[in-house]
Amino acid sequence: MESKNPIRIGIINVSDRASQGIYEDVPGQAIVSTLQEYLISEWQKEYAVIPDEQPLIERTLIEMADVKNCCLIITCGGTGPALRDVTPEATEAVCTKMMPGFGELMRQESLKYVPTAILSRQTAGIRNQTLIVNLPGKPKAIRQCLNAVFPAIPYCIDLLNGPYIECRPELIAVFRPAK
Repeated sequence: MESKNPIRIGIINVSDRASQGIYEDVPGQAIVSTLQEYLISEWQKEYAVIPDEQPLIERTLIEMADVKNCCLIITCGGTGPALRDVTPEATEAVCTKMMPGFGELMRQESLKYVPTAILSRQTAGIRNQTLIVNLPGKPKAIRQCLNAVFPAIPYCIDLLNGPYIECRPELIAVFRPAK
């Protein structure tokens, strides 16, 4: 059952340097290109590149969830141990439910490639009818983490009464229980 409302997905690159134009926004674009590959459903992106400032991250998450009606918000960056890495704290501050399994699976997947994956604090949570997922900031890690967790995302959005998201089965094996 296809939703009459457009599927809106928020993408936020949390990066001091990218927000200042010092670095190109490669991580945010990596999310967009991955979603374009995965999704059969038509979707619209809400996009932001912002600095590592917790109040701004919180405001942007709230606006995308509550005003722009994104069913899914994917962030990249700000998940490490550095003092300015505050994306998980901002996510926790705006969510009513945390979904720790996402972070656990992403770290487990990343450990296959780098031993420093244990330093990453990726997480996920729910704000009203929006799933928020925090990814690391490295484009290669973004793809690895999305490959690991995306099979559960459409069903999670189903459970939140969000739009029905269809993916290319040859690229991403979405899991939905048999009815």
